[in-house]
Amino acid sequence: MSAILSEGNLLTTETRTTENNNPETGATAEAAASTDLAAATDTGAQAEAAAEAPNPCQRELTIEIPADVVKSETEQLITRYTKVARIPGFRKGKVPAGVIRQRFSEDIKGEIVEHLVPRYFREEVQKQGLSPVSQPRVTDLHFHEGEPLKFTARFEVFPEFKVTPYDDIKVDTIDSNVSDEEVETALNNLRQQHATYTPVEEDRGLADGEFAVVSFKGAPKQGEGEADPEAKPVEVEEVMVEIGGTNTVAEFSENLRGAKAGETRTFDVKYADDFSDQRLAGQTMSYEVNIKGIRQKHVPELNDDFAKELGAELNTIDELRNGLRENMVGEKQHEAEHQGKDKIVEELVNRNDFAIPDSMLDSQIDLRLERGLRALAAQGMTTEHMKKMDFGRLRAGQREGALREVKASLILEQIADNENIEVSDEELEREVEIMALQAKQPMEKVRARLTEDGGLDRIRHRLRNEKTLDFLYRRSA
Repeated sequence: MSAILSEGNLLTTETRTTENNNPETGATAEAAASTDLAAATDTGAQAEAAAEAPNPCQRELTIEIPADVVKSETEQLITRYTKVARIPGFRKGKVPAGVIRQRFSEDIKGEIVEHLVPRYFREEVQKQGLSPVSQPRVTDLHFHEGEPLKFTARFEVFPEFKVTPYDDIKVDTIDSNVSDEEVETALNNLRQQHATYTPVEEDRGLADGEFAVVSFKGAPKQGEGEADPEAKPVEVEEVMVEIGGTNTVAEFSENLRGAKAGETRTFDVKYADDFSDQRLAGQTMSYEVNIKGIRQKHVPELNDDFAKELGAELNTIDELRNGLRENMVGEKQHEAEHQGKDKIVEELVNRNDFAIPDSMLDSQIDLRLERGLRALAAQGMTTEHMKKMDFGRLRAGQREGALREVKASLILEQIADNENIEVSDEELEREVEIMALQAKQPMEKVRARLTEDGGLDRIRHRLRNEKTLDFLYRRSA
């Protein structure tokens, strides 16, 4: 069946929006993320300036490893190298230590640093009660034979803050009742969705309310001249255009009205500067439209037969009405909860002012960018177009949102500690099971992968924050 011309393409005047009920998961998250990317360039410069402020989460330690420890490690490595080294003129296992030391000096030093620096760094941060959130950046390495090994480690720690009181945070009560008019509107939408389209066999022109089955080509025009020969044309194989439809671009209705099957119409469309599709905004397009046929729309009657067609469990139109009402009430309640939780998070972030580690902020920016790019790819953006994007500016534009998300996570974690909120192994197992079903993979395989890459801990942390936010919402409501 031909695609029906609907909102959000070349020939319509509006764009349909999708409600983003969960900004953290699923397709709606990616749709929201692509919108965030589009808006990022507006806030990029401001975010870049803010990012240069010093971060109080940064720490620096100068650590000294005793000379005797370095010597012992060196001797152990020389002994091991002696057993395996193959050097011309010496039998395996009989190479003198002095030769090993000279021949493999840099390799030995590298292994000593690799073995001792992480160990002594961990011991020092534990001794000082620090909790690093990033890998240390080692500088000022002092490594000379017979002397202690000294180095400086720069790293970041979790912010130290005490969450402000939150017992008084309240959310607005949203009416979740559904009126009869809303139910009837939903019923009519269902009828429209299940409409059928029959061909018009008689030899006559298109009339208002009918649908033209068309294919067309379009190209941008150069000023007042002809179509730009170098511009990439728009081609559509088959689509249905409603003549006089509310969302049909007026020029298509005007130029196709009265046309017969088999005819071709050519005309221009001047799109407004604020047209919803930015690719067309402000442009004049020259179209050549071939009318393939005419179809009439038939909407099913609102009766018991229509209800039965929609579900085996439905027998009457009243049952359909009641089912719709229940679903709509559920949707309103879900939206009220979503808005309420958003308000709680916003209030928590506003009440608690503290710095966060740059490494955590960068990771969250990466996550938001990845989500946005996936959404853009799903909408048809090619890799070549993505490579042309200003990623530095995009990252800067994502900073504010990422900062809010990281702060909210840290605040909720502290509230979870205060309220003794935990995630049970059974809850974690259910989440892994859901992920396995969505990925269509064996649960054991998914669990093994998550265990290996630390994903189970991340999932537990996310579930704990979700439970905490749910606790705050239920109490405030």
